[in-house]
Amino acid sequence: MTLAERVFAGDARAIARAISLIEDESPAGAELVREIYPRTGRAYLVGVTGPPGAGKSTLVDRMTTELRKAGQTVGIVAVDPTSPFSGGAILGDRVRMGAHFGDEGVFIRSMATRGHLGGLARATSDVALVLDSAGKDIVMIETVGVGQDEVDIVRTADISIVVLVPGTGDEVQALKAGIMEIADIFVVNKADRDGADRLVQSVSAMLALQTGQPGDWRPPILKTEATTGMGVPELIGAIAKFRAHSEATRATRQRARQEYRLRDLLSHRFMQVVERTLPEGELQHVVDGIAERKVDPYSATTAILKTVCGVDPAMPPVSRAGPAMPQVPGRRGPAKAILDHVGVAVQNIDEALAFYRDALGLEVEEPEDVATQRVRAHFIPVGESSIELLEATASDSAIAKYIDKRGPGIHHITLRVDDIRAVLERLKARGVRLVDEEPRQGAEGSLVAFVHPSAAHGVLVELKQKGS
Repeated sequence: MTLAERVFAGDARAIARAISLIEDESPAGAELVREIYPRTGRAYLVGVTGPPGAGKSTLVDRMTTELRKAGQTVGIVAVDPTSPFSGGAILGDRVRMGAHFGDEGVFIRSMATRGHLGGLARATSDVALVLDSAGKDIVMIETVGVGQDEVDIVRTADISIVVLVPGTGDEVQALKAGIMEIADIFVVNKADRDGADRLVQSVSAMLALQTGQPGDWRPPILKTEATTGMGVPELIGAIAKFRAHSEATRATRQRARQEYRLRDLLSHRFMQVVERTLPEGELQHVVDGIAERKVDPYSATTAILKTVCGVDPAMPPVSRAGPAMPQVPGRRGPAKAILDHVGVAVQNIDEALAFYRDALGLEVEEPEDVATQRVRAHFIPVGESSIELLEATASDSAIAKYIDKRGPGIHHITLRVDDIRAVLERLKARGVRLVDEEPRQGAEGSLVAFVHPSAAHGVLVELKQKGS
């Protein structure tokens, strides 16, 4: 049996091995996620977060006991601080969950944050996928002790439980933004302490300031004593109520979760590409330049993007030939508009051609006189797009006026569309300012229309439908 098949069968050793591969960010871990991903999406992810010392681990342990009484299987991901010596988890949370070590229906795994902020480890989402594919009904994710703005759990779990404890200043924190805004359920743990009722009142007052629509979920405030189990059955009941209430919107929340995970992976992988692509020591050299005020961070970022990707973030996106993007089932095809060419106004086409054709060695197409626009046009193919050189043939043409006012330079960008009339109707319906209400004849027998620069953030945009 493959490792994935053993995970599907619930083999504890296979699950542990799979999680280790993912934590190590190895190629085998990424391949495993690809194998198990179609078998995920069934488990319900419960996030438990709160400040250090709130009793999260003991509460998770008691919640697990209640869930097991109901016959549900449970996976627990306990995110611990990183050991300064080994780099691994300190394992404090698992010590408090010893009652479930011999239970085959429970799998517990501690993870080190490894420097990742937000209260979770980078691989937490993928570890939850492993437990999901292994058939766990509930996956509980306990964050490391967090501060006010470490709220990654809301982007990871189906429900977020914020655990507070009296006597630690949480009465004041209730008035602050951040972690208090992500809760679907508030739990005041260690409710036998003085100040528990005052903390409940403070949170209740904070919730009373929020406005919502009829039918919106109002987070309940529950009191528990995790050491004795008091209030835990009520907490399990509140989770069930929220699950039923939010079932209609769960797909939307899952989609947002996947988008966040995609963006996080892209950022992480891009930095790996940067470090592999730049010459050894170059990144540190750039950092030194920023520290010494020789270059600003934005200029440094632009230079790195140009080096690694050939992209200037200040320019409009350019269509590039490359591997096809994976098609998502149920989604329509590629974007309806693609970059066709960039129009450059020049005073003398022959002199401009000497640069593009002779200096850069680009192929130049035959010139064309476009009488309707009173210009002479040359197209220079560049990859999937092209550069259009435009020379005015009349002093009152748009190109002549542009050069008189601004001098030679980029005049417009052209986006190719399949149905220019449909696009114009859509833009007019949205109140977009247009130069042309109807398409007119352009170069190469095409239909064209222009969008006013004031509507396109200072750029004159030409829409083009190729001629038959």
